[in-house]
Amino acid sequence: MAGRGKSRDRIEPSFGGRDDRDDDDDFSLDADDRVVRGRSTKRSPSKSSRARQPERRRRGRREREGGSFFGFIRRILYWCIVFGIWAGIGVAGLVVYYGSRMPSASTWAIPDRPPNVKITAVDGSVIANRGTTGGEALALEDMSPYIPEAIVAIEDRRFYSHFGVDPLGLARALVTNLTTGHMVQGGSTLTQQLAKNLFLSPDRTLERKVQEVLLALWLEQKYTKDQILAMYLNRVFFGSNAYGVEAASRRYFNKSAGDVNLGEAALLAGLVKAPSRLSPARDPEAANARAQVVLQTMREQGYITDDEVKTAMSQTPAKAKRYWSGAGHYVADMVMDQLPGLIGDVKEDIVVDTTIDKTLEKRAEQSLNDVLGKDGAKLDTSQAALVSLDGTGAIRALVGGRDYADSQFNRAVTAKRQPGSSFKPFVYAAALEKGLTPFSVFNDAPIRIGDWTPENYEKKYNGEVTLATALAKSLNTVAAQLVMYDGPDQVIKLAHRLGIESELQPNASIALGTSEVSLTELTGAYAAFMNGGYKATPHVIRRVTTADGSKVLYENTYDNPPRVLSEAIAANMNTMMMGVINQGTGKSAKLSGWQAAGKTGTTQNSRDALFVGFTSNLTTGVWFGNDDGKPMKKVTGGGLPAKAWQEFMVAAHKGLSPAPLFGNGQFMADPAANPGFGDQPMASAEPGMAPPLEEPTTIGSILSGVFGESAERYPQANDRPRRQPIAPVNGGPVPPADIADDGGYGYGDALPPGDIGEPEPSPAHHRKRTTLLDLIMGQ
Repeated sequence: MAGRGKSRDRIEPSFGGRDDRDDDDDFSLDADDRVVRGRSTKRSPSKSSRARQPERRRRGRREREGGSFFGFIRRILYWCIVFGIWAGIGVAGLVVYYGSRMPSASTWAIPDRPPNVKITAVDGSVIANRGTTGGEALALEDMSPYIPEAIVAIEDRRFYSHFGVDPLGLARALVTNLTTGHMVQGGSTLTQQLAKNLFLSPDRTLERKVQEVLLALWLEQKYTKDQILAMYLNRVFFGSNAYGVEAASRRYFNKSAGDVNLGEAALLAGLVKAPSRLSPARDPEAANARAQVVLQTMREQGYITDDEVKTAMSQTPAKAKRYWSGAGHYVADMVMDQLPGLIGDVKEDIVVDTTIDKTLEKRAEQSLNDVLGKDGAKLDTSQAALVSLDGTGAIRALVGGRDYADSQFNRAVTAKRQPGSSFKPFVYAAALEKGLTPFSVFNDAPIRIGDWTPENYEKKYNGEVTLATALAKSLNTVAAQLVMYDGPDQVIKLAHRLGIESELQPNASIALGTSEVSLTELTGAYAAFMNGGYKATPHVIRRVTTADGSKVLYENTYDNPPRVLSEAIAANMNTMMMGVINQGTGKSAKLSGWQAAGKTGTTQNSRDALFVGFTSNLTTGVWFGNDDGKPMKKVTGGGLPAKAWQEFMVAAHKGLSPAPLFGNGQFMADPAANPGFGDQPMASAEPGMAPPLEEPTTIGSILSGVFGESAERYPQANDRPRRQPIAPVNGGPVPPADIADDGGYGYGDALPPGDIGEPEPSPAHHRKRTTLLDLIMGQ
C-alpha cells in the first residue's frame, strides 16, 4: 500500500509542447488541484478568479506602457544633460581658444575717436564739421533726452539690467527668426554693438562673435551704462556719411543733437537698423515708417505717453537736405585746405573760428541763384561765384559755385580766370604813381602795338578823353597806351604789391586782363583801394583752439597791414571807379544812399564776366561763366555780375548807416608824384563823376621827358603789312609790349584773349591808323 501510494503520488512529467496554464497564473498547486493519472490538473477557476483576470491584464499593460514613456523622458533628459555638458565644454574651449588669439585684456583700451574739426562763424554758430565722423562728440546730458530713450527702446530694452550679453534677448531673437524662417531680429546688445564698432571687423564669423562677447563683458566691467551708451551714440553710423548723433542731427535736420524733438529722435533711432536703406535723404517714407515703429515701442515701454506719440506723429521731421548742401561747405573746404599749413596734422578735436558772417553767406548764395535762376538759362550761363571781404581782408561771405551738392569745386578760390577789364585799375594806379592824374588826356582811337590791334568792346572811339572817363567807359585803347607808358613790369609790381599772387605775363595785353587770377585774390587787391591804401590779405581763419578752448593753436596776425598805395592815389582811384558805377559800364551796380566804386570785366566772346566793387563797408567780387569755358550770350561784367553784386550789397548794407568812401569822392594831388601840391583836393566834377576836360594834358607833353630810356624800349609800331593773325588756343600766347630790334614781333602775331572785339579791324580803321608815334607827337 505504501508502495502503491508512493507510486500514486508521483507526478508524471508532461510531454506536451507547452504548459496549458495561463501565463498570469502561478505555477503552484492549491486545494482545487487534483492528480489524474499521475498528472496535476487544475480546477476550473471560480467566478471571482475569472473576473480578476482582465483587470490584472490591463494593469500589467499600463505598467509596461507607463514604464516605457517615463523611460523615454528619462533617456531624453539624460542625453540633454550629457549634450549640455559637452556643449558647455565645447563653448568653453572655443572661448579659451579665440580668447587666446586676442591681446591681453590688460592692454585693451578704447580707441581714440577720429578728431573732429568744428568750423564756426563769427557768432559762434556751426558752419560745418569736418573729419571722419562728420560731427563732434557730445556728452549724454548734452543730447536731447529723447535720443537715448529711443535707442534703448528699439535696440536693447534690457540695456540697464543685463551684464553686456542678454540671454533673454538671444532666446527671443532665436525663436522669432525660427518662426519667421528668416533673420528678423538680432540678439546683440548695445554693448556688443559698441564692442564690434570699436574693435572688430563687420565679418560674420564665429570668432568675431566670441570676441564680441568677451569685449562686451570687459566694457561692462570697466565703464558705467551711461558711459557705454554715450560712446555708442557718438560712434554709431546713421547713414549719409554721418557717424554719431551730432553729425546725423546736423546732416538731416540742420540742428544740434541737443535740439531735436521726439519725432526726430525716433527717426534717428530707426536708422540704426539699416542706415543706408532707411536714410531720409534716400527714402523719406521708409525712414518715417520706421520712426513710427520706434514711437510705438517707446510707448509700450513707458518712455512716452499716448499724447506724446500723437504729437510726435503730427510733427513731420524736417526734410533731409542733399548731401552737404549749402555755400558754407565751400568755406569749410577752404579751411581744411589751410589748416595743415597753420597747425600741422589734426590730432584732437579742434574748433576753428572763421571770419564768415552766416547771414551774409546766405544772402550771397541767394543773390547768385536769383540771377542765375532768372537769366542764366537764356544767356547760356551755368555758374557763378562770389567773395566779399572787409577792409582788413577778412572774408565775410564766400560762395564757390551755384550748388555745393552738385559741384564741390571752389570757383572763388581755386579757379583762375582772365579778369578782363577788371584788371585795369592796377594799370591806372601804376600810371598815377608815375605822375599822371585823373585829368590826363589820351586819344581814344585805333592803335597798333606790334602786331596787336586792341579795339574797344563796342568798336567805337571817343577821341580825346581823360583817364577818369576812359576808366569809366572801359576804353581798351587807352588802357593799352597806359601799359606802354607804365611798362608791364611796373603794372605787375603794383598788382603783386596790392595782393595779386598769381603769375602775370609782362606783355602789352596785360592791360586787358589776359593773365589769369583767382576771384579771391582779385577782390582782396581791390580792398587796398577801399581801405585807403593798405594791403588786405584775404583770410578766413581767425583762431584755432582745442575743443574745450583751453589752448590756442593759431591766431591770425592781419591787424597791422603794410601800406601799399599812397592816400592820394587810393582816393583818386576810388573817385575814378565811382564813375564806373555812376556813369560808366557798371550802372547796374548802383546803391541807393551809399557811395560805391568798382570795375566791370569781360573776356573775349563773353567767356567770363566779372564785377568787383566796394563801399566803405565791404569789397565784393562776382564772377559768372561756364566751367567748360563755353561763351555766354553777350554777358558782360555790367550785366549779370553787376546785378548780383547790387542785390547782395543791398542786403548786406540793410540797416547800416551810409558812410563815404575813402577820399569822399574827391580827387587829390599826390605830393610824391606832384611836389608842391600837398594832400589837398583837386578840382573835379560832382563826386564820382568823370572830371571835365579843362586843363588837358596831352600824351605828348606827358611822355616828353618822362619816357627817357623807356622810349627806346617801347618804340613805335612798324608800318609793314600785318601778317595773318593766329587764332588763340585756350587763351593762346600774347604779344609782348616791345618790338624786337630787327623789326620782328617777339611772340608772333597771336591776339590776346582779352575783351578786345574782333581780331580784324573794321574797314574804317584802314582809312587812318593812329600809331603810338602819332600819340606821342600829339597827332
